[in-house]
Amino acid sequence: MFLNSIQLHNYRNYKELELKTDNQVNLFVGPNAQGKTNLLEAIFALALTKSHRTSKDKELIGWEADTARIHGEVEKRYGTVKLDLMYSTQGKKAKINGLEQRKLSDFIGSLNVVMFAPEDLEIVKGTPGIRRRFLDMEIGQVQPGYLHTLTQYTKVLAQRNNYLKTASPGSTQQAMLDIWNMQLAEHGVKIMKKRKHFIHKLQRWAEQIHSGITAGAEHLTIEYRPSFDGGPSEDETVLFEQFMLKLSQVKDQEIRRGMSLVGPHRDDMAFFINGKEAAVYGSQGQQRTTALSLKLAEIELICEEIGEYPLLLLDDVLSELDQNRQTQLIETFQSKVQTFITTTGLESVNVSKLRDAGIYDVREGRVTR
Repeated sequence: MFLNSIQLHNYRNYKELELKTDNQVNLFVGPNAQGKTNLLEAIFALALTKSHRTSKDKELIGWEADTARIHGEVEKRYGTVKLDLMYSTQGKKAKINGLEQRKLSDFIGSLNVVMFAPEDLEIVKGTPGIRRRFLDMEIGQVQPGYLHTLTQYTKVLAQRNNYLKTASPGSTQQAMLDIWNMQLAEHGVKIMKKRKHFIHKLQRWAEQIHSGITAGAEHLTIEYRPSFDGGPSEDETVLFEQFMLKLSQVKDQEIRRGMSLVGPHRDDMAFFINGKEAAVYGSQGQQRTTALSLKLAEIELICEEIGEYPLLLLDDVLSELDQNRQTQLIETFQSKVQTFITTTGLESVNVSKLRDAGIYDVREGRVTR
């Protein structure tokens, strides 16, 4: 997978930009607050229709503009694909080769990316919500149907929570709650199964990569922590019944608290280095290595799933890595993955190890080569 070019119109601080990205490695260099991260964000948005930095799409639209547009031409194994993403105050529209997609989930997956930014350390040591978002974005790229199921689950969850806020112990409206329970469990078990399978595959790649970075000194394991123990069964009927049983057990507690206490919205995952939880006992270096291993594992996992490598977006992270980790990262992506890197200065990047690199200067929303 290769991004041949990208065009931006009224996107953040880019009034107009037309950029050929025809190198294997594309380095965007310049001081802070000039638009380097905005460029990577636009590529990320073209893949997932949303920013990695904000949930408010209106923030992506340039100052005093009503709409923003991203256009990209992507070379895939079966040919060139033209992608368009438009943001407006009414919402967003997505097109593939000029054809508007009825659902955004039909658009996602046309371009695949792996983003690595300093805040990704929070995947290891941050809140469960950050890890769930990581899972949802990565699974959604390779299994678009997952996002549709997740959307349905989120709608049911909101309706069920509204009911719980107004219900009272001993309420006679049990039939209404039964309907929400069945729908929550129906969508929920599908999400749980896909998360479990994804983590299993991620573990396989991350374990191998982490061992390589640490010269075999550390063993990384990843544990899925669903909100209830569904046991080893893969049968959706069995999981559905277990989900329904758990909901019946916490019913009174949910009504008292006015919220849903069971389901994928409360899932988590944990990382262990040599049997000890990285978030609790790991040093900052170990946590960084874990995050790096995860990102490199994502690259291999996406390729395994779709048959070609994604783009790699490195937002000001090379300066955060020591020489060993930076070399490991560069050697991993060098011959496989088209890579986009932002940095404030070339002195923080081991440029001598880069081949086929294009260097761009970014100043006040302008990019020159």
